[in-house]
Amino acid sequence: MSDALLSPTPLPPLEGLVPPWPEQELPVRGGAVVLRHTPWTGPVDGGDAVRERAVYVHGLGGASTNWTDLAALLAVRFEGWAVDLPGFGRSVPPPRSRYSVRGHVRTVVDVLEHVMALPGEATGRPVHLVGNSLGGLVSLLVAARRPDLVATLTLVSPAMPVYRVPPAFSRALLLLLLPGVPALAERRLAGVRPEDNVRAMVRMCFGDPSNVPPERIEQAAQEMRERAGQPWADRALARSMRGLITSYLRVGRANAWRAARSLRMPTLVVWGSRDRLVDPALAPRLAAAVPDARLLVLDGVGHVAMLEAAEPTARAILGLVEERPGMSASGPTVADARRSVRR
Repeated sequence: MSDALLSPTPLPPLEGLVPPWPEQELPVRGGAVVLRHTPWTGPVDGGDAVRERAVYVHGLGGASTNWTDLAALLAVRFEGWAVDLPGFGRSVPPPRSRYSVRGHVRTVVDVLEHVMALPGEATGRPVHLVGNSLGGLVSLLVAARRPDLVATLTLVSPAMPVYRVPPAFSRALLLLLLPGVPALAERRLAGVRPEDNVRAMVRMCFGDPSNVPPERIEQAAQEMRERAGQPWADRALARSMRGLITSYLRVGRANAWRAARSLRMPTLVVWGSRDRLVDPALAPRLAAAVPDARLLVLDGVGHVAMLEAAEPTARAILGLVEERPGMSASGPTVADARRSVRR
């Protein structure tokens, strides 16, 4: 394990509210999911152009729009695709409403295979995989199962197996720990107004909610209103949480900690020091478990660093990519940009 390197690559300014990227539907095993596509822009300063591909996987209760800002920054190097996992965002539920971690893994494998096969300069090359929370856990398992698809792996506060419930979890979600009551949890979740849901999520997910632009909160509230009109929305959240908890009980090759030790691609672990949902103490433990991983801990940041600290997160991802032999961008080397990662 070593500290992350923050790339000196010039990044575009994020001026105002970046709108959601255009969406498209992709058939996957048993159904279809929605992808949001971020076009490659190339270097800001007109330097040597490197064009690669990235896939972004959101967390529990999230959506592809969680990656809007980060994908915009990384477009200097990556053409990106952010997925709405089945039952989230604008994607329909999976077959028979089985919201298992294994099912999400199959979906992301299908997305990666699709992205790799697209025509263009990067056809056939492994993809840079970035996941947050539940999406981080899923991405880790995908990388362990299909390393041929993954060029680098970035895990932003991944939902690694733990055996205590974070105090930030609502009572409705705690009901999922009891057998036979997911329907009760769904009814409780359905009774929460979209605006109240957004405020609660901001308090849970951000280290400093006052840093969240009001426009972003309104955008999230509008998404929640739209989501409330989907008949499967609360079931997707409740049953995905139950699937996540069930995955923690797996042993052998299916266990996420064992899978982490098997990873061989360049890996970056990003965590906020004020993460209320996944204990930041897991950050160095996970980075130590993955052979030769890089670690970035962001002071004062919560569970969704890609939203709350998009620029340092982007620089750490680019640093990981540029650190590979022969892959550094033009201008200063990444080694010249080594700096403290505790911000």
